[in-house]
Amino acid sequence: MFDGMTAELLARIQFAFTVSFHIIFPAFSIGLASYLAVLNGLWLWTKKDVYLSLFNYWKKIFAVAFGMGVVSGIVMSYQFGTNWSVFSDKAGPVIGPLMAYEILSAFFLEAGFLGIMLFGRERVGPRLHMFATGMVAFGTLLSATWILSVNSWMQTPAGYSINTDGQFVPEDWWAIVFNPSFPYRLTHMVLAAYLTTAFVVGGVGALHLLRDKTNLAARKMFSMAMWMAVIVTPLQIVAGDLHGLNTLEHQPAKVMAMEGHYDSYPEGAPLILFGIPNSEEKRIDYAIEIPKLSSLILKHDLNAPLDGLDTIPDDEEPPVAIVFWSFRIMIAIGFAMLAIGFWSLFRRWKGQLYDANWLQRVMVLMAPSGFVAVLAGWVTTEVGRQPFTVYGVLRTSDSLAPIEAPAVAASLTAFIIVYFFVFGAGTYYIMRMMNKTPGAIDVKMGLNKGPIRAAGITPAQQLISGTTGR
Repeated sequence: MFDGMTAELLARIQFAFTVSFHIIFPAFSIGLASYLAVLNGLWLWTKKDVYLSLFNYWKKIFAVAFGMGVVSGIVMSYQFGTNWSVFSDKAGPVIGPLMAYEILSAFFLEAGFLGIMLFGRERVGPRLHMFATGMVAFGTLLSATWILSVNSWMQTPAGYSINTDGQFVPEDWWAIVFNPSFPYRLTHMVLAAYLTTAFVVGGVGALHLLRDKTNLAARKMFSMAMWMAVIVTPLQIVAGDLHGLNTLEHQPAKVMAMEGHYDSYPEGAPLILFGIPNSEEKRIDYAIEIPKLSSLILKHDLNAPLDGLDTIPDDEEPPVAIVFWSFRIMIAIGFAMLAIGFWSLFRRWKGQLYDANWLQRVMVLMAPSGFVAVLAGWVTTEVGRQPFTVYGVLRTSDSLAPIEAPAVAASLTAFIIVYFFVFGAGTYYIMRMMNKTPGAIDVKMGLNKGPIRAAGITPAQQLISGTTGR
């Protein structure tokens, strides 16, 4: 299956495979934890049972996604010792403490309050339960902060020196943590997580609205998700543009690959919409382009010159085809999200949000789009950094452990088999939970008790009216 592949290529494939599985779960749990905090807060504020019903619905899904994220993250981290021990030795003095801070300050915070959030409402009271829910949400954001600080330092290293053993030694922790690309990368990733969650929630709400237009819980989650699409997508596009400008400053070769600019343009570079990268001939075949628009986007000047990959040594060029296409997939999904957000705003203005069958059908199809965009963004970021692990300083080929290709191939094969069975089953279970009707009878909420039930009022009518029979 992996005949002819080097140990380095197999190790890169293995890390790409495991990180791709891992990133989809934090991308979902970051946004979902904040959504749960909002739902819990709205229930405390309004006492409307629809918010409590939605909280109970999504917290079960969050618990499974959180667990899968933890497991996949642990497996991924072992590769630093097995496949990338030289990188761990050289970069460990910098990235080791940052990852330890993530465990101590963020993961322990999430794990410590998770049980209270999931099971403690009746034991600790609503206010302390709200605090625990907020701490879980804060912990997910803090965890993302530390991990993205590590990744950003590898992209734009700062605040270090190199000792006689070739190790990166910390000189300025503020410069290391808040390295040049960190604020842009953190903002871009957190907004991506919120959009990923919004489109999952919106897709689930749309699915149940197509089945029953009167389901209040489905209407509420669909409406909240559409507001997120309208508000957050434009912010994400602006954040992505700023991130791109930062990347142009610090990692120009990555931007050249993203844009497909094999050649330099002294008087305005075109924006290549589509084409087929030809690495042999160093050109984009069948290019569809808009003259000078790339210069306008990247330099805010139609006639601004832009360097191309012809200014970069061949052995420092990233794989252009992968970066070129992954970047376009991410951008295409972003603008599709923007279009859906404005479509929903128009239908809301017309008073037809919950009756918009075509919008709801599209939202069901778009439910996984955030995951695809996150994966495409990570591919753009990580492949565009090649051939370096620490950009411009430590090459990937010099980071590999002294390990033979058959050993990496064996572990990669085992990962593929186990991941597809374990995480396939977990994903299937999450989808089954999402398929269950939100707002169904909850005995603990009292929706099937008391004189209101005896009077013939259905649970759905109780939710709509805001009464519970208590």
